[in-house]
Amino acid sequence: MIGYVCKYTPIEVFEAMGVEIDRIQPSVTNFNQADTLMHPNICSFAKSVLEDVLAGDYEGIVLTTCCDSIRRLYDVLKENCPDKFLYLLDVPRKVNDFSTEMYKNNILKMIHAYEAYSGRTFDEQKLGDLLTRREEADRLRTAPKNKASVHVGLMGARCSKGIINLLEDNGVEILFDLTCTGLKREFQADQDRLLNSYTWQLLNQVPCMRMVKAVNRENYFEGFRDRLDGIIYHTVKFCDNYAYEYMDMKDRLGLPVLMVETDATKQCEGQIRTRVEAFIESLKIAKGTALNHGGLKKSEDGKMYVLGIDSGSTSTNAVILNERKEIVAFDVVRTGAKSGESADRILKGVLDKAGLKREDISLIVSTGYGRVSIPFADENVTEISCHGRGAHYFNPKVRTILDIGGQDSKAIRLNENGEVVDFVMNDKCAAGTGRFLEMMARTLEMDISEMGPESLKWKEDIDISSMCSVFAESEVISLIALNKEKADIAHGLHKAIANKSYSLMKRVGLNEAYMMTGGVAKNPGVVKAIEEKLGSSLYICSEPEIVGALGAALFALDR
Repeated sequence: MIGYVCKYTPIEVFEAMGVEIDRIQPSVTNFNQADTLMHPNICSFAKSVLEDVLAGDYEGIVLTTCCDSIRRLYDVLKENCPDKFLYLLDVPRKVNDFSTEMYKNNILKMIHAYEAYSGRTFDEQKLGDLLTRREEADRLRTAPKNKASVHVGLMGARCSKGIINLLEDNGVEILFDLTCTGLKREFQADQDRLLNSYTWQLLNQVPCMRMVKAVNRENYFEGFRDRLDGIIYHTVKFCDNYAYEYMDMKDRLGLPVLMVETDATKQCEGQIRTRVEAFIESLKIAKGTALNHGGLKKSEDGKMYVLGIDSGSTSTNAVILNERKEIVAFDVVRTGAKSGESADRILKGVLDKAGLKREDISLIVSTGYGRVSIPFADENVTEISCHGRGAHYFNPKVRTILDIGGQDSKAIRLNENGEVVDFVMNDKCAAGTGRFLEMMARTLEMDISEMGPESLKWKEDIDISSMCSVFAESEVISLIALNKEKADIAHGLHKAIANKSYSLMKRVGLNEAYMMTGGVAKNPGVVKAIEEKLGSSLYICSEPEIVGALGAALFALDR
């Protein structure tokens, strides 16, 4: 089996020689070997490919000169996999007669190298037959009757199978895929000048960002405008070319665009799921296809009750609403080692508070990171949509929400109907979250509940330079060694959180009125620091931790 990563790879040549071809789509848990064999500044995709190749059963790997990281990947593989067929194809950046001839010659050199390695023989007629069969199959293929309510396009750098599967599982139709290797390969067989024609068609695919013709990439989907609801733009961390295109597209296209940045590891799947599902939900709401009304049972007293449960990393929260959208009861418990057990515990607690039985509840909707792990929930909705809905319930004037939870931060922009217009999340880092504050409170030998009030007593204005939990802890320890006051250190930490939160909110637009949700909203020191940075007040409801669960209950009531 030959592995490849670039759409300009002539995989049909190998298929015509009877070789199995596999597009490498790595999803690894660590970079243990890559960190040993490669420079730390090499991109995460190249590292993940290296881990995948070293663990996989590949006969060979064909790479292209698409970037410096892939070139370095080739160097490392050449040194550590001497028995494999390894080839680096030099792909021209321009597309003209000269570059086509040059690339054809490069492909021929690769063919000769593989023939010498494998003992197989390339037959140009077999390539022609392969392309002819596929051309005929493409003509006979009819477009599937897709009843999807949402239609999106994929753009950017190498999109993982996980995102594509997630979209398909949510009933989304992918109209086009312009990521590095996403295009359908539909080549015509010109038998008179087969290899020249094939090479020309390879180079004339919708260009990737390294190609000179990349300036007009967005023109490709003009024909989909009448059906296109939004674009998911995937990038690999530190892949600057695609980051530039995303910023340009978001400003010009007038379409909802979600940027998903990954490092090709399994650890970021949770945040990817939340971002993608929240984006789908917002598109469905915008089209009016999000609700699925049905007959609901009522309790013995003739009333109807629904329950929303928010399974977060720090706390699990539940809210029961009646048919008049009145809060009947709510509860907040600490999330334990298993989200399912915490959910069982809070279900019993909130039902006891409401004086209800499980069979009195018409529908249960879950949200939060543990939403898919709650077996008794009838449906689940992302916390992005739920926080927007809950915030609008408490204060319809709110347009920008800052939610700082246990392990992440989110900025959400709403329209006048409380629908999510845009949102951003921090990356997989605890900086500025509830976990960060808990860690700093332990270092200061304070209870987390004391940290906010204590910080309001500050006298010396201290700046904390790092928001990384590990580096910030070292900085705090150094300040303690200098005999600085706890109140001053806590104030410095809260200012650092305010700066990070302000940057997050600016990315969705600073539209008043502002609201803060999540457990950190109970910290008066953080709230005051953010308000000073914004130059405006934050609306804080009486119980900011239940906003997500309330939103889930409202979605349950809709259904």
